[in-house]
Amino acid sequence: MGLFDKFKGAAPLDINPRRALVVSLIQCMSSDGEIDPEEVAHLVSVLGRHATRDELDRCLKFARSTPPATFLQDVTPKLNQQQRLCILLNMIDSAMADGEAEAGERDLIAQYQRAFGFDDATMEPYFNALVAKNERNILDA
Repeated sequence: MGLFDKFKGAAPLDINPRRALVVSLIQCMSSDGEIDPEEVAHLVSVLGRHATRDELDRCLKFARSTPPATFLQDVTPKLNQQQRLCILLNMIDSAMADGEAEAGERDLIAQYQRAFGFDDATMEPYFNALVAKNERNILDA
């Protein structure tokens, strides 16, 4: 961290796989310009039962001050394939939770998918399962 990074709001954060998931979700959730209160509650649950508000705040500051490309370049080699898939599926599920993924969310997820090394053929069965999971309107028939 450079001397002036403190003024930019950059927050040093030791990225472990769980924090990588939280940062990824923050980037996805905020791609539409804001994070809703329900989304904050979801982030707290993702951090785990020992999470603190300070840890969430540090993840938020880190996500806001780190461009996705920079984050992906740093975090991808630290994650195994299962961890990468878990993060990507959580991002897709989060983006689809309100019924439709916004353009910014779709673009960000595609960027993560490429960086994590998953092609469309690999992702298709997972994507189809998440579409079926989130298609709650069929319950109103």
